Amino acid sequence: MVTLNRIHDARNNIMDTVIKTPMYTSEQLNKISKNNIFLKGEHVQKTGSFKIRGATNKVKQAVEEGAKYITAASSGNHGQAVAYIANKLGVPSKIVVPEDAVLSKLNAIESYGGLIEKCGTTSAERLPRAKEIAKKENGIFIPPYDDPFIMAGQGTVGLEIIDQIESADIIIVPIGGGGLLSGILTAIKETKPSIKVIGVEPEVANDTFLSLQAGKITSIHDAPTIADGLRTSQPGDLTFPVLLKYLDDLILVSEEEIKHAFQFVLERMKQLIEPSSATTIAAAMFHKLGVENKNIVAVISGGNVDIKQINHFF
Repeated sequence: MVTLNRIHDARNNIMDTVIKTPMYTSEQLNKISKNNIFLKGEHVQKTGSFKIRGATNKVKQAVEEGAKYITAASSGNHGQAVAYIANKLGVPSKIVVPEDAVLSKLNAIESYGGLIEKCGTTSAERLPRAKEIAKKENGIFIPPYDDPFIMAGQGTVGLEIIDQIESADIIIVPIGGGGLLSGILTAIKETKPSIKVIGVEPEVANDTFLSLQAGKITSIHDAPTIADGLRTSQPGDLTFPVLLKYLDDLILVSEEEIKHAFQFVLERMKQLIEPSSATTIAAAMFHKLGVENKNIVAVISGGNVDIKQINHFF
């Protein structure tokens, strides 16, 4: 399991690769939400998302243990991060992506030195294929979220939030497989448990919501959301118990709410973020949190957008 000590170790392990990302504010967003909103800008992180944190922590560990070949399964951001750090460490990598992966993310993977193989449209299809390639090539498979080193790396976002906004009341985090959320939950609840941590999921990609309702991991077969980074089939075996233990609430947002938040951040704040990131802002803008006059940190998880697809978000 991920622990606070592992997260502190990860912070030291990745500090030569990642940057401490800034907080963004908007007076207009504060007025709309009736709260003080701070946006944690992982969209300006190395490789364009938080994923470089966990990938760096895990790939470094794998290489130290002798890995000569790296594979990953990813809708884009995890693949970019793995390709980047593997290339930096001098190890070849292959990334298994969905057939409908965003072109800009594929181009980035290749620019970071990663080879690409397309397989299906769901994580349930591409994960086994990436593992198969790793076994065939005597390599190491780097999970997108369900691994203690990945989760610990993502948890460093939580440590930074505490450093930057000491008066934070609530942290809102988008959830796909749960690596980011479980890492942040562990960092926050084992450091400053008074801070509430709330997950956000698209209504049409609600596998974690259904799993929490059932008290057990529940799969969905289709997740037709514009938030492509959140199209997982189910939460992870390692991430889900952390959510059950620590998560204060989980909120669902509609596709129209996601689009509206995306448009606001682009037009009013001049920041290009992914629709996956816009879920947390949508939760605040549309008063899903049920609070006022609180200090709220919304995690912007990434900014890797295919410019040719932006019209779909309006």
